[in-house]
Amino acid sequence: MLGTTFLLALRSILRHKLRSFLTTLGIIIGVAAVVTMVTLGKATTAAVQQQIAALGTNILQVRPGQGFGRGGGGPRPPEFEPSDVTAIQQQVAGVTAVAPQAQASATAIYEGANWSTTINGTTMDYFKVQPWPLSAGRMFTPAEEIAGKAVCIIGSTVQRNLFRGDDAIGKRFRIGDVSCDIVGTLSTRGQAGFGGDQDDVVIMPIKAVQRRFTGTTDIRLLMVGVDQAYSTQQVQASLTDLLRDRRKITGGKEDDFNIFDTRQISDTLTGTTTLLTRIVAAVAGISLVVGGIGIMNIMLVSVTERTREIGIRLAIGAVQREVLLQFLVEAVVLSCLGGAIGLLLAQIAIAVATPLMQVPWTFDAQINVFAFCISALIGVVFGFFPARRAAALNPIDALRHE
Repeated sequence: MLGTTFLLALRSILRHKLRSFLTTLGIIIGVAAVVTMVTLGKATTAAVQQQIAALGTNILQVRPGQGFGRGGGGPRPPEFEPSDVTAIQQQVAGVTAVAPQAQASATAIYEGANWSTTINGTTMDYFKVQPWPLSAGRMFTPAEEIAGKAVCIIGSTVQRNLFRGDDAIGKRFRIGDVSCDIVGTLSTRGQAGFGGDQDDVVIMPIKAVQRRFTGTTDIRLLMVGVDQAYSTQQVQASLTDLLRDRRKITGGKEDDFNIFDTRQISDTLTGTTTLLTRIVAAVAGISLVVGGIGIMNIMLVSVTERTREIGIRLAIGAVQREVLLQFLVEAVVLSCLGGAIGLLLAQIAIAVATPLMQVPWTFDAQINVFAFCISALIGVVFGFFPARRAAALNPIDALRHE
């Protein structure tokens, strides 16, 4: 019986192809929008987590000032000193390594090609704090670090623009007024969480950068690696106490430095993208309700058009349950067809959008099944009233209908 009812419903839908398509349009748009938005939202969240993970887990970034800038109109807070690095390594429990950084900007030149880039002066602890393997070459030697030799490790963006993809190991190029020997190249890392190109960098021993570019021993950033056995909040509290004491901040005075926990940044960004995904999906879901109303409206019109047909069926022995089932199945088939087309359009939209957004494509079976089930449920909910109305018709009045 159910198979026959399904065939009757499908025949009725195919009889009015354009009307059936327009009826399901709301469901198609709703399912496609919900699946696309949720999938892209999850892909964006995954991309953010990958970018934060590339910075390393359990890392505390310490900068002078109360934010990324100077803040306020007061005097510039003092930079960190080499002795601060030693003190943190020796006096704060749970610290695995401390990587001081001094930065400058300059133009790199090699055989007529030039490229403006960032010079990052640091120590080999930089590679202990965060995972960034070399694609070729070697790290600095302890002797090169201590002497502040002009040796460098370059990012893939610098290598591509200066050397056009050729092997750069062992070659010498000029950066600013300094001739530098390339001892290593970094693996590709991609865009940072805030939009910068992480591969557009030249890493040199910090003493070389301080001596030849900044002209001071100041340290603008400290990257502190935290042992997995320790809580980053606990280490952050100890680090704050130590720096307040060394920078002679007493009483209720505010810190003239700030500490960022990469894990907290990851949690915040993940929470934000998840919330935005839910909001957008909820807005897109409104079109599903609109589509359901459209189905109910067309089914009511169909009941009116087929009143005489319903009367004939009831007159020759059909029971109300069979008439109700016929129209209910018709509504569910309409909504399921719309859901299936919506899923197909969503996959096409996702396949097009993910390369443009530079996020990983993932197939989320859960949201696809959920959206299809919701479309079927909408058919049941919004198709029940027209179906009940058809089943409740009086056979004599239905036969008289013109």
